Amino acid sequence: MTDTTTRPADDLGWQLGSLLARWRTAVGAVLDGIPAGPRGYHLLRAVVAVDTPPTQAALAAHLGIDRTVMTYLLDDLCDAGLVERCADPADRRVRRIAATAAGRSALADVEGRIAAAEADVLHGLAPQERDVLRTLLARATGPASPDEDRCALVGG
Repeated sequence: MTDTTTRPADDLGWQLGSLLARWRTAVGAVLDGIPAGPRGYHLLRAVVAVDTPPTQAALAAHLGIDRTVMTYLLDDLCDAGLVERCADPADRRVRRIAATAAGRSALADVEGRIAAAEADVLHGLAPQERDVLRTLLARATGPASPDEDRCALVGG
């Protein structure tokens, strides 16, 4: 019989699930000001990270969010004054998503608190090991598939 308190070194599913659960707990409280929690945070972060505001469809594809769900998520972030839908000058049928000044400020505030929460979650790793972990996870996860909602995976 296996000791259930032992964590097998080769149980990737348990390890990832455990780490994600700890991340959800640690960052949950710091996302209170962001509608839709992790989904809203990831969307806002993606919008702020680019020079040219992305289209709603491109943003949905990048985050792996269903376009219908994206509409409701954007409604929530627009209502909160964090992003706005802007007409594309080249095609007025297309909407580009831009962060507002309030959205940029909220993101800057939240990112500092998330960084502190993530440092706590990864407290068992040295700073250089954290960087290696992030690099490896980015390589392992690769781009989202069309039917994968990555934001839902983190509890959004």
